[in-house]
Amino acid sequence: MIILAQNVVTGDGTTLIQAGAVAITNGKIRDVGPAREVTARHPGAQVVDYGEATILPGLFDMHVHLGYYYSQPDADRYDDFLIACYAAKQAETALTLGITTIRDLSSPRHLCQQLRLAGEKGYVTVPRIIHADAGLCMTGGHGYAEASEEVDGADNIRSAIRRQRRDGADWIKLLTSHRASIPEYTQAELEAAVDECHRRHIKTAVHAGTQPSIEMCIKAGFDTIEHGTFMTVEQARQMARNGQAWTPTITAYTYLYEYCRQVKEEGGDLSNPVAAAAARDYAYFAPAARAYRDNFLKLYRTGVTVLAGSDMVLYGAPPLPINRELGYMVEYGITPLAAIGTATGNPAGVLGLAAVTGQLAPGLEADILVVAGNAAADITALNQVRCVYLGGKVVYRS
Repeated sequence: MIILAQNVVTGDGTTLIQAGAVAITNGKIRDVGPAREVTARHPGAQVVDYGEATILPGLFDMHVHLGYYYSQPDADRYDDFLIACYAAKQAETALTLGITTIRDLSSPRHLCQQLRLAGEKGYVTVPRIIHADAGLCMTGGHGYAEASEEVDGADNIRSAIRRQRRDGADWIKLLTSHRASIPEYTQAELEAAVDECHRRHIKTAVHAGTQPSIEMCIKAGFDTIEHGTFMTVEQARQMARNGQAWTPTITAYTYLYEYCRQVKEEGGDLSNPVAAAAARDYAYFAPAARAYRDNFLKLYRTGVTVLAGSDMVLYGAPPLPINRELGYMVEYGITPLAAIGTATGNPAGVLGLAAVTGQLAPGLEADILVVAGNAAADITALNQVRCVYLGGKVVYRS
């Protein structure tokens, strides 16, 4: 089969093929290039012409919590069975948005492992799932009341990592900051976590949004810094030199700022714990949203590898809004092609999947997104999903 469109974005952050085509055979990409050349090389192939559209790699969302049901208004009614159904629905929604690979960075223990297995068995249709099992936090630290596991001390952290790896975790996630400037884990604990992961040849992500936690985590050697909200330009340069990557999650913080502002300015039902927390958190999210707006382009220009991640878990918020994340990146100064690269080629490299997916290139899996319009010129074209292929099979069609 050959699919055609006015625009083909390969996912390397720079390449656009006008009047392009992608040939697919047995679930893999066989050929990519100008439509005339590709069709000439494969005579007799079935042709699907999407016309005024863009073909691009299926997107990655590098910061997801599929099983985060905690902000649901009736969360007390969720048992393991309902949580599994909720997570499966989130995964299904991801496909409708063109997300074909996700990295889950903390859901209830074993959930993502079993959801991935259910997908492999054909019980459900889900994106490619890379997961970190439950996050690790200090006693009483950020996330303790949700999906995270409380662990203190270097030796206990090592033990938890070994246990999670035994049980199938692909990555390890730590959380070491919240709203305050006080770091949660010590430098010794952070370094023990990274050492234990790297000597077992697995990667580790860390939730670090404030100083000095960001500096401590860069020094410890975490593979990805999640949020990095108040990161400095020099810290981004250091990460670029170290080969560390940054998942900013701009949308989550901007959405939370807007929600907090609405509650603060218009009033809200403070008996609702989510609204009450928003009223308290406005003082944090206002400067956080401003920091992303003012600093994103400066940080991007250091050469640090940027990864697109949505981290949207608030009840009533748009699910997995990776399109908004890329939209903010463009609004704050980078090109649509570069933004798309943060959700395709960049994450594939960080996850060790560059030989599997993440770009439109011969030999890779045919994980493909088709959107109306020209996404290379207008990033909002990602809002108009027409078709999604996973391993060459159509998993969503609008």
